Amino acid sequence: MKHNYRPEIDGLRAIAVSAVIIYHAQIDVLNYRLFSGGYIGVDIFFVISGYLITLILLKELKTKKKISFLYFYERRIRRILPALLFMMMVCIPFAWIYLLPSSLVDFSKSLLYSIGFTSNIYFHYSGQEYGAQGGLFLPLLHTWSLSVEEQFYILFPAILFIAFKYFKEVYIYIFILAIIISIMFASRTVETNSSIVFYFLQFRIWELLSGSMLAYFEIKNNHRSLNKKMNLIMPSIGIILIIYSLLFYSNNTLHPSYITLVPVVGVCFVIWFSSKNEITTKLLSSKLFVGIGLISYSLYLWHYPIFAFYRYAFASGSIFFQIILVFILFICSLLSYFFIERKFRDKNFSFKKIFNILFSIILILITINVIIIYKNGYPKRAVIDGINIDREFYLDEISNWKKTIYKYNVKNSTKKLKKNILIIGDSHADNFAMVFQTNNDLFNEYEFNVLGRANLLIKYFEDEMIRPSDRLLIDDAEYILFSYNYDYEELKIVKKAIKLINDRTNKKIILTTNNPIYSLYGSRFTDLDFFLLENNRKPNNLELVELEKKYYNFLKNNETYFHFNNELKKISRKFNLLLLDKSNYQCNEKNKRCLVLTNKDEKINWDSDHHTLRGARYLGEMIFKNKWFKLD
Repeated sequence: MKHNYRPEIDGLRAIAVSAVIIYHAQIDVLNYRLFSGGYIGVDIFFVISGYLITLILLKELKTKKKISFLYFYERRIRRILPALLFMMMVCIPFAWIYLLPSSLVDFSKSLLYSIGFTSNIYFHYSGQEYGAQGGLFLPLLHTWSLSVEEQFYILFPAILFIAFKYFKEVYIYIFILAIIISIMFASRTVETNSSIVFYFLQFRIWELLSGSMLAYFEIKNNHRSLNKKMNLIMPSIGIILIIYSLLFYSNNTLHPSYITLVPVVGVCFVIWFSSKNEITTKLLSSKLFVGIGLISYSLYLWHYPIFAFYRYAFASGSIFFQIILVFILFICSLLSYFFIERKFRDKNFSFKKIFNILFSIILILITINVIIIYKNGYPKRAVIDGINIDREFYLDEISNWKKTIYKYNVKNSTKKLKKNILIIGDSHADNFAMVFQTNNDLFNEYEFNVLGRANLLIKYFEDEMIRPSDRLLIDDAEYILFSYNYDYEELKIVKKAIKLINDRTNKKIILTTNNPIYSLYGSRFTDLDFFLLENNRKPNNLELVELEKKYYNFLKNNETYFHFNNELKKISRKFNLLLLDKSNYQCNEKNKRCLVLTNKDEKINWDSDHHTLRGARYLGEMIFKNKWFKLD
């Protein structure tokens, strides 16, 4: 049975890759995020892959009663590896130039996992949320989908062969059952563990098998739909379903789940019902769509690292630069398609030579990246004129300090201290406690402990199960202090906790405002970091003043910051509570400046709103000097 080339499938690929690229480019039109559901493009690829791979395998099974596994995997290697490995090789010098040591180590780890087609597992367990701001700075995050596909390609041929040979009469029902089970588990798990559902094959396989099911019926019937009326209507309905999901889904959509059926069914409609005389098929078969579809693999490979490195280097959302990036992307993709993809897929190019080339490249990649990981990303690269700009350096420093301070507290804790203060909140609570705990000598009349979020207090008062150690901390606390980076939900919980404390205890309550929030580019760089990178030195006195004014102006123009602080003022008046304004010790209203460096030229913040260990120590000294922390 002959399978003719279907240009409309390349047209579908064009829609898929264009949606993914626009989604990752984060293009806004009139304050509307274009293709907010662009990640659905990957799901389109999954359905197409499942269809085409199963079509090839079932055709071979039907005609030869066997599968040539070696030939199948040779074709997959020719198709996937050359362009992927070439992209990785090109990325390494850019990673060395632009990535900070910790990010370089993450890059090297993700590259090694990608070579082994397990990067989806790596990104899940390293806590990288797809679509989140931090993920936009991970050059190889997009390889997760290639890993999912390759895991499918490794397992599926053997499963299909066994099913065809031993369960020929019922294996389509096995696939249908697998689809139902996979989508059911995805839908049930997505609310509690969206990351594992997004990244792992078992929750994605239903999309690939949806394409496989189409291939099964096409091979069995020796044709696709013959219903002329349906063929004229259903492809357009399919495109509408796809476009709807691309436009109206977002990062808040529970995906993949039952709702993902909308685009998946849309793709199935186009594949099954398309015909030459139908308008959607003609559109998808046009030269523009087919041309983009043909280079879609290269476009997908190159778009994410280009965007990621650009964000590291420039952190600009200018439409002009976005157009330049798209131009660069197409140049890279065309070169990759014509000189890598087509070259290595040419049957005249000996597979023995291809294997030797790819093996050599893999060996080089493994060697380089193992060295980078072993050398911890060469941490001295992040030190500019004595100031480290790598946030992981400060996080490691804080982590090591915590181990020391907890040992100290266990050894020296005493109830003889005058005031026992329990700090409740998120990372800002830990941050605020650190300000005092790094200055135990200055605040020796207090004992500071951190519990967690306010819902633990609510559980405590409602006699729900909490750890005995947490219950003891609440029992012993004379003061309950709330320190948050507030959102609406947390504010509601805090209000409820305050009411319970007032109604049921004599404990005193203290509120603190949000930490002063400074500008942050992406998830890594502050204005100070950019100054250091651009000038390769620390700022002089005049430049430091300008930076401090810039920080102050950003804070004063932050509407969210002042909105929640005003809400806290209302709560403090309502319940007659002490409200401490954190900006009083970090910013100077008279001079209109906010602190950037300590008096020893050390960074105060490692990001927009969290202090370094030495920054916390310095701010604690400022608090003590200005008598800011007076509770009576």
